[in-house]
Amino acid sequence: MLEHRIYWLVCLSSLGSSGCSRAPSIEILGTFLPSWMFCVVAAIVATGLLRWQLARRDLEKRIPALAVFYPSVVVALTCLLWLILFA
Repeated sequence: MLEHRIYWLVCLSSLGSSGCSRAPSIEILGTFLPSWMFCVVAAIVATGLLRWQLARRDLEKRIPALAVFYPSVVVALTCLLWLILFA
């Protein structure tokens, strides 16, 4: 009975780690960095440009919760960029 439990434990643990077979990374100066880091940086820059455009056109006043809006835009752009570029 103990052998069956160990067998199933090994099977279940291998299922959990099967998704880690390939991690997209980018080499910069000999260092491999995860691709999501670049997506976050690009999303922050894009959100900064969006904020600049909204403030320039006086549309930022119409957004009710800026503290929720801008982080949400960063997360959405990060996920979108990662899916487009690396998925």
